[in-house]
Amino acid sequence: MSAPARPVLAAGALVWRERGGAVEVLLVERTQHLDHSLPKGKLDPGETLPECAAREIEEETGIAVALGAPLGQSEYRLPDGRDKVVYYWQAKADDAAIAAAAFSPNDEIRALEWLPIREAKQRCTYDHDVTIIERFEARLAAGHAETFPIVALRHAKAADPYAWEGSDASRTLTSRGERQARLVAGGIAAFAPARILTSDAVRCVQTLEPLARRLGVQPKPAKALSQERHEARGQEGVEDPRAAIERRIAKAVRKRRGTVLCSHAPVIPEIVTAVVHATDALESERTHRASMLRTAEFTVLHVAAGERPELVALETHCPREL
Repeated sequence: MSAPARPVLAAGALVWRERGGAVEVLLVERTQHLDHSLPKGKLDPGETLPECAAREIEEETGIAVALGAPLGQSEYRLPDGRDKVVYYWQAKADDAAIAAAAFSPNDEIRALEWLPIREAKQRCTYDHDVTIIERFEARLAAGHAETFPIVALRHAKAADPYAWEGSDASRTLTSRGERQARLVAGGIAAFAPARILTSDAVRCVQTLEPLARRLGVQPKPAKALSQERHEARGQEGVEDPRAAIERRIAKAVRKRRGTVLCSHAPVIPEIVTAVVHATDALESERTHRASMLRTAEFTVLHVAAGERPELVALETHCPREL
């Protein structure tokens, strides 16, 4: 008996804008099916889901967006019997991005349509799209439509510490680690963080190189993120790195600045905890799991950009190695 077919994975976004004090949602009309839906597309080999979502939005609509908080997923059966799972994020399109978009009807997308939320729900061909719009509607009512990301990234695969002759901080990435760093860069870049902080360990610096090139942002070393500083905690004359991390996270939250922090397995939980504290959230099994990262995994903590910086959602992704 053959194993069941793997589900088809896809990703997209609820793209929204403000017009005259009202919120409008973007729907696409597909050329072949003549249906109306949220923009989305299938995962390419090696892509993370956030990278797929951002790429598909730009390919289908011409609009470059930064992803906001996740809106969950929809699942349904394709005509050929396979299951399809689509992951969605909310994404605000600013006027400049809309003005710069170059869209013309094509074999895939016939037209774009901006509609008020109520009309968008009525126009959608499929109930699962309506469900995603309703989730966003609830976020909007709660004041959580606009968010910024705090990303905790564990470095990619590095050389074996037991076979390495130099200091631990000098260990470099393996060829697998270099590949992992390239694969996760697009997923993190999809959230358009504005700042990158890193442990000064070579493996962390190297992990960030592909991301830094994509974003055009120079990583800034932060001693509090180093494993050596973590291990020296409690020694006389050494500042507790947890306090320094708490200050950095509090500053990023106060300034509403999307930030990536690349560090090591023992330090990642302290980053996640600092975000929890800065947003007056509660530590839970979910935040605990989100801090237990394998090499090259990253957790995105989405913080509301309004008056109260609440923790809206969190998600963890890993490189999809070819």
